[in-house]
Amino acid sequence: MLAAIGSARCGYIFPVAPNDLLPTAQSQFLCTLELVGDGDWDRPTPCDAWRVRDLVAHLVSGEHMVVALLDGASTDEARALIGSVRTDGDLRAALSSAFAASRAAFDGPGALERMVHHPVGDVTGSQLRDFRVGDATLHAWDLARAIGADESLDPALVDAVWTQLEPLSAVIGSIGLFGDGPSGALGADDDPQRRLLDLTGRRP
Repeated sequence: MLAAIGSARCGYIFPVAPNDLLPTAQSQFLCTLELVGDGDWDRPTPCDAWRVRDLVAHLVSGEHMVVALLDGASTDEARALIGSVRTDGDLRAALSSAFAASRAAFDGPGALERMVHHPVGDVTGSQLRDFRVGDATLHAWDLARAIGADESLDPALVDAVWTQLEPLSAVIGSIGLFGDGPSGALGADDDPQRRLLDLTGRRP
């Protein structure tokens, strides 16, 4: 049975199947994106050398890669899509459209069981969906920090992304995507969102 999930505050309500957090992550990012004003697009973000427009374009290209991978793209074809989105167009509309396309692709018959050729290695469609949940969740915080908006993340997303990434804690700093990885300064009693941010090289 499908339920509706999202934020009535900013108008993004998506149907979602049980155990599917992708619409929640996408809605969270889009709600923050609505707060971006005309003068915010060139603000720096916590991601090295990325402005707000670069961050949003990164997410657009990631969703394009999802659709291509689930359609049978090779590793090289998928890699070519990374960074392929121009940063001078209507990025808000482009991301909304790209999010919808990736949700539709994941909803396709057999999509979650399909093996795809992601640049990090072959993964299932379900694992690919987890990647996209993590990307949208963490970058929602990056965007909020960049524009001075509310940085609170959905607790269900925090828990899911922590579960996905915590097993990599010993090596995550060497992957090249998460800064220096965990600082080692936080423990199990610290705030879950703060622990997730620290795990992924973010130092609020």
